[in-house]
Amino acid sequence: MGWLGLDDTDHIGGGCTTHTLFELIQQLPKKYVVSSQRLVRLYPFAKQRTRGNAAVAVRIEGDDYTDLLLHLDYWWNEKIAPLKGKLTQSKQYPRPQSPTDPGMVWFESQPDEATYWKCVREEVSINDIAIADKSWGGHGRIGATAAISWPAKEYTYEAISWRTTDSVKSGGQRKVDLSRIAELDSGLDTFMSRDLRSNSVLISPRGNCPVLFGIRARTESTAINACNYLIESKFTEAVDGHMVFKTNQATDDHLGDDMRCFVDEIQIKKRGTVKIRCTDGMNLMAFAESGDLKNLAQWLKKDDEISYNGLLSSDRTIHLERLKILSSTPDRVRPKCENCGVTMKSMGANQDIRCPKCKIRMADSWQELPREPPYSGWVQPPNDSMRHLSKPINWN
Repeated sequence: MGWLGLDDTDHIGGGCTTHTLFELIQQLPKKYVVSSQRLVRLYPFAKQRTRGNAAVAVRIEGDDYTDLLLHLDYWWNEKIAPLKGKLTQSKQYPRPQSPTDPGMVWFESQPDEATYWKCVREEVSINDIAIADKSWGGHGRIGATAAISWPAKEYTYEAISWRTTDSVKSGGQRKVDLSRIAELDSGLDTFMSRDLRSNSVLISPRGNCPVLFGIRARTESTAINACNYLIESKFTEAVDGHMVFKTNQATDDHLGDDMRCFVDEIQIKKRGTVKIRCTDGMNLMAFAESGDLKNLAQWLKKDDEISYNGLLSSDRTIHLERLKILSSTPDRVRPKCENCGVTMKSMGANQDIRCPKCKIRMADSWQELPREPPYSGWVQPPNDSMRHLSKPINWN
């Protein structure tokens, strides 16, 4: 038994690491048995991340690994190595791009899971990963090794189907039965298939890659059934094939423990993005696209206590992925006039307060009114703004 890992064959203009693996498996000699297909998302802030930021791996069983490795050498040289150096820029995808740098690795046994945890939580160089029994290519070896070393202590599934070659070449819009997609996520077995707030379909990518759709599910059987349900519809285009992967999506593996702090101040920036400065010096960001999370951040005041989690970016701010109010400071308001009910006003520093209507005066004072948060528990971004790795809060 051995493990094969692969990464970095895709870019925003085309290509797909999952489809590359699918084609490789289809061409393996029949004497080898493939199992444990896995798709592993990696550190979201990695500088040289691919479009989907995911690596893939499979377990392969057989008697003659010498023959297998010769076949993999051939496949690498003929099919994968030519994919190196692909690069596409797009105004719809402003993040700086890196040319594709495919990598493939072979391990006779799984490497220590430490490689995975580094690759999902921080920037990793090629020198930081476990050494494979055999490897091909460049930077993609990092993700390929991480996918193999993933311990899969917590996991979900994704069923991915791919378009035919003619469909990809045509560049036309994907055809998937929208009415059947609308039936998904009615329970908790499939997730992040669509976003009801924006009426967005989330299972089909927009770029010119081979993926037709990818259905995320909490069980393997649900993923298989939902995939077949869409494929069998007359309103879904023909597919080249499909495969179910075990994944680390919706596991929160990229995050550490929840943190807490007291708010020092907030700054509301362009489009409603909120910067939260904590009394411990940490800065948090709730971006405009984060929906209820952004709304809750805008509600905060000095000395509110919050719990939060997110990723530390290169600019030393934490990009929030969830937020919760632990305690809120009360509002301080002037009392009402006992005679007419109008709010009293200050007459100046170190002076009484006075009713602006009936002129009754009283000693300077304040009243405290409790502030009720707009949300009682955790909030996170809507489906179309969540990271693949983030666990939905309704699962906790």
